[in-house]
Amino acid sequence: MAEHTQGIAQQELRLPALASRVVWIAWMGLAVLVLLLLDLVLGSVHIPLAAIIKILTGQGSENIAWLKIIQNIRVPKAFTAILAGAALSVSGLQMQTLFRNPLAGPSVLGITSGASLGVAILMLGSGHVTTSFAIRQLGIGGSWLIVVASSTGSAVVMLAVIGLSLRIRDNVILLIMGLMLSNLILAIISVWQYFSEPEQIQEYLMWTFGSLGGVSREQLTVLSLTIAVGIALTFVSSKFLNLLLLGEGYAGSMGINLRQVKLLIIISTSLLAGAITGFCGPIAFIGIAVPHLCRAGLNTADHRVLIPSCCLLGAAVMLLCDIVAQLPGHQGVLPVNAVTAMVGSPVVMWVILKRKNIKSSFS
Repeated sequence: MAEHTQGIAQQELRLPALASRVVWIAWMGLAVLVLLLLDLVLGSVHIPLAAIIKILTGQGSENIAWLKIIQNIRVPKAFTAILAGAALSVSGLQMQTLFRNPLAGPSVLGITSGASLGVAILMLGSGHVTTSFAIRQLGIGGSWLIVVASSTGSAVVMLAVIGLSLRIRDNVILLIMGLMLSNLILAIISVWQYFSEPEQIQEYLMWTFGSLGGVSREQLTVLSLTIAVGIALTFVSSKFLNLLLLGEGYAGSMGINLRQVKLLIIISTSLLAGAITGFCGPIAFIGIAVPHLCRAGLNTADHRVLIPSCCLLGAAVMLLCDIVAQLPGHQGVLPVNAVTAMVGSPVVMWVILKRKNIKSSFS
């Protein structure tokens, strides 16, 4: 009877926490919707909200220019921002759990650089099939080629980092090794650029600034399918990620095949970070910052809650960054990397200053 009463008391204690998490997730969902509408409304060309709603609901518009701007530019860009924010946030969450490192993320441990190398092979390659012009001519086939190249580059680097983590237990040293690996890859790309054609160099440099507006509607279909598969794999691995929080030894004692789990995480992370990097360029700090914001807001380390939360908050943050990058009312557009750095850098500094508290969420 006492045990039953204690169980009821514990359940009652959990109810306020559950309610607060539901409210938090609901607010994040609402934020995504509001920021999505703002991203569609704001821009160098003013389009009334009523006209945008008519276009989105299929009623069309008498202003053909507005119709083309919304359908061909702003809608693909806004949905690319949602996909980018969700994918990078979830991949960062997985990496922080896998390496038990609060500062792990695609841009820090070289995963983004590996994807950049895969894209560089396509853009700077000397053969006819690997030129960027040929990629554009291939249409959907070229889009899948970008996904394969960038995801493969990400997977190779992540395997290398996992290999290093088996020998290096210190988180700080592992971060330094990841940065050195990233610098090595960037050096290889720089040498390759030196021997490439000026047109290819210019196009690659523009890609490195990061942009959400370069994804066409056809490419958005490929990107959406890839991200959907990656996030689905992440949901499948949520139980294993929770066990990894208790250590690999405990997870192995529970009958978990660690090799298969790591392979699943590698595949999902490579798809998520690789595809976004391939289509949008290297976008930093989102993968590090958003998981910590979710843990702090929800006060939980349960990946069954954190994964959907990271998707929503990452999408909201990326939409906000896109709105700022558009410089509403002006013709210029900021590199999205600059905006994400302004948003993510304070969070990373907060993680470093509060590292002892942050590390407690990994144990």
